[in-house]
Amino acid sequence: MSGQVYLAYDYPLLSVFWSMLLFFLWIMWFVLLFRIVVDIFRDDRLSGWAKAGWLVFVMVLPFLGVFVYVIARGRNMGQREVAQAREQQKAFDSYIRETAQGGGRPSSVDELARLSEIRARGDISDEEFRRAKELVLSGAGPSEGAGAHTPAAGR
Repeated sequence: MSGQVYLAYDYPLLSVFWSMLLFFLWIMWFVLLFRIVVDIFRDDRLSGWAKAGWLVFVMVLPFLGVFVYVIARGRNMGQREVAQAREQQKAFDSYIRETAQGGGRPSSVDELARLSEIRARGDISDEEFRRAKELVLSGAGPSEGAGAHTPAAGR
């Protein structure tokens, strides 16, 4: 064996700490670089040429480009991120509301309960209730008109 072998005790603790610190800073550098690239594309106030210019500046001279970008446009980075998070939350809430409502059409259970109440009040006969119930259970009848149009059909 001609090469020198390094064992764990040949690498002092301070060197391990220094290596971990450099690795951490290297990872943080890439996080910052990617956040800036995302912010460049997120900003609607920048024209296409300005976005291309900032992107080239950040990619060709990364250290200088990132530092200049943070100094020049860093104040509004947080505001743009908060605005995007609010828009996403608003869209998510809207989606949840639409999904929970089920498109505005009541379920067959709701329709049957409403028909049962109408029959209990005496507004429709048992035969009309039976026909409306069959329409609701088959899914062929309109959701709003199942109970409303049935009495007129029997008269």
